[in-house]
Amino acid sequence: MSWDFSTEPEFEKKLEWMREFVRDEVYPLEVLEADERGFMRVIRSLQDEVKRQHLWATHLPPELGGQGYGQVKLGLMHEIEGASIWAPIVFGNQAPDSGNSEVLANFGTQAQKDRWLYPLLDGRLRSAFSMTEPFTAGSDPTLLSSTARLEGDEWVINGHKWFTSNGMIADFLIAMLVTEPDAGPYERASMIIVPSDAPGLKRLRNIPTMAGESERFGYGHAEILYEDVRVPASNLVGKRGQGFLIAQARLGPGRIHHCMRWLGLARRAFDMMCERALQREAFGKKLASHETVQNWIADSAAEMSAARLMTLHAAWVIDTQGAAAARKEISLIKFFGARVLHDVIDRAVQIHGSLGYSGDMPLEDMYRMARGARFYDGPDEVHRVSVARQILSGYKEPQGKWPREHIPTRRESARRKFAALLEAATTDV
Repeated sequence: MSWDFSTEPEFEKKLEWMREFVRDEVYPLEVLEADERGFMRVIRSLQDEVKRQHLWATHLPPELGGQGYGQVKLGLMHEIEGASIWAPIVFGNQAPDSGNSEVLANFGTQAQKDRWLYPLLDGRLRSAFSMTEPFTAGSDPTLLSSTARLEGDEWVINGHKWFTSNGMIADFLIAMLVTEPDAGPYERASMIIVPSDAPGLKRLRNIPTMAGESERFGYGHAEILYEDVRVPASNLVGKRGQGFLIAQARLGPGRIHHCMRWLGLARRAFDMMCERALQREAFGKKLASHETVQNWIADSAAEMSAARLMTLHAAWVIDTQGAAAARKEISLIKFFGARVLHDVIDRAVQIHGSLGYSGDMPLEDMYRMARGARFYDGPDEVHRVSVARQILSGYKEPQGKWPREHIPTRRESARRKFAALLEAATTDV
């Protein structure tokens, strides 16, 4: 089967525009000193330009204002956006809003779309995704303990969530809650929309993380208490017990976007590494002339190329066969891409020495962000287990006591297979 990641020249022009726009207009946001009001004024002006270029919220279908691009094209765009923390916001596909908008677009009722989705796409509302809990393993969502009980025409919600992304500033949350406690492990949970002003919803704090100062203006990961929170029964997204199905539909393509963004960030760190190697001298010659540095550059280039091809292949599988067919490919890129991101940034820090360790370069911020890549949207270990299981399912245990490639056994089998021919050859002599 052939693989085709090609895109038409018209789309390549859009990518080139994005590269220049992100470099010239978005990078400066990282060092802009302004209050939230002034900062968001700048953001909105950039968003307006993105909309004029028809590149706003491109992850959505055309009827919702997107472009209907497949995952390969979206991946290439996310690679460019990943170089700066502010680019996804400028282009209207920042997490968790992008994933939540896809959930509402694909599973929401028309009333839910009118009330929550369309204002979200317009930038008039902000959303949060509330799934992770402090006292159950995030790697095993079948253990979720927060509940929603239907009483009349209302859901009554109780539970404790944390790492609810953007929970402190969201206008509404999509919460993953146990509604079917007696069902099978993957049919227990449902997704329910919770307005942030619902009585009983308590936003305790933004949890301090290694991301540090990059989480400005309330962005971050919140700790949330649900204490007898009541919301209309109509706030159920999809069907009861469908939470895991919706979550997988949300997370599969989302992991493609994460991995391509990581490649964009890794590429920026790689550029810094190469430039520093040409600029700095040590022991009588440029760092670029030292073999160890050359190895770092070569290894980084090879690893980034491998991760990029693996991610585009996973995107292509989704485009041609659907997300379910790409489970193995998605898990592969999730743990491999996270490692490449970390290793490239680590080498870039090393080549800059104390400057790279300082806050005078963006590398230390990148390094802290890279550490989270190994566990959010599923820890590396879970993805490795998933990959191994899927691979092993295609094998069978060899019969007998010896491995299938055991040479003495094969030699005896070959002797029997060709015995007649060998005997005839001997007789002919």
